[in-house]
This record gives sequence, C-alpha cells and structure tokens, in this order.
Amino acid sequence: MGVNSISRTLEITVISGENIHASEDAYVVVRGESLNCHTTKTVKANGVGDKSSFLSWNEKFLLDMPLHARSITFEVQSNKFKGVRPIGVARIALVDILDGNESENCMQVLRYRLRDWEGRKNGVIHFGVRVVVPEKISVTTPEIDTLMNGKKNYGGKNSNGLVIGIPIWWNYYPNSII
Repeated sequence: MGVNSISRTLEITVISGENIHASEDAYVVVRGESLNCHTTKTVKANGVGDKSSFLSWNEKFLLDMPLHARSITFEVQSNKFKGVRPIGVARIALVDILDGNESENCMQVLRYRLRDWEGRKNGVIHFGVRVVVPEKISVTTPEIDTLMNGKKNYGGKNSNGLVIGIPIWWNYYPNSII
C-alpha cells in the first residue's frame, strides 16, 4: 500500500474542467488530507470574457493517502489569485471514490461540481482514480530455499529449517551469587 503500511497510493488523472469562471490561467491542486499535494500545469482559459467553457489538463500522478484520510480535495486555482483562494473546490469523500473497488485495480472516471469561495457553483471537474495495488515482493532467495530444504550443513549436522529457541532469563539467577 503506497509508501508503507501507513498509507495507500492512488493514481489520479486530472482530465478537464468545464464551465469554470477563470479570467487567468488555471491549474489544479490535489490534496489527500496531508501536507503533500500535487499541482497540474497551468492551462489558458479558452472562454469568452471570464467564462471558460473548457479547460484540459490530462495529467497523471501518484498521490499517497494516509490511511486515516477520509476525503480528497481538488482545488482549481488561478495565477491571478495564487495563494489567496481557489476559484473552485470539490472535496470528495473517499468512500464515494473507492466504493469497495480497491482490489480491482481499475480506473474510475468521475465528475464533481466545483464551488467557489462563497459556495456558489463554479463548473465541473473531470478526473480518474485508480487504487495502486502494491506488487507482491518475493522474499525467497536461493540461500533461504536451501535452508528450508535442509541441504545446508551447519557444524556437521543437517538442518531441516526448523529452529527451536529456549528463552534465557539473563537477569534472573535464583539461589546463585555471581
């Protein structure tokens, strides 16, 4: 799962946006309830005035999501308002995105309504999500296989791969003086 057992990895493809009011170049910032985020390249608004009919990013990246995360946020921002406020936000519950499809390793293409800073509708964002299934790592090596098959010779005795350990209480000495 992602970096280690404390996160899972999602493959996010930010596809496009439609009917977004953007007077300057727009880009998307994606966050998964952590300090880490991904930002798309900037694209020019291609509408009339400050009304953009269609924005296209088509960018794919891997986003490590903490296991405690409950939502993912897509913020459409503009160079005009950089660092101030987004021009459109969609916060989506992970249960809506994942919907039990974590093990299928398939891409879902979704679209969600964006809201501006005042809560008014400001377009729609299209994106794809796929849970990256971690590859199984094989821990067998020829030497381990040899040990498990009992062909390795230690101290003149053959080993059958079974080890028995007896705990020794090094700090407990009953009835003895050292």
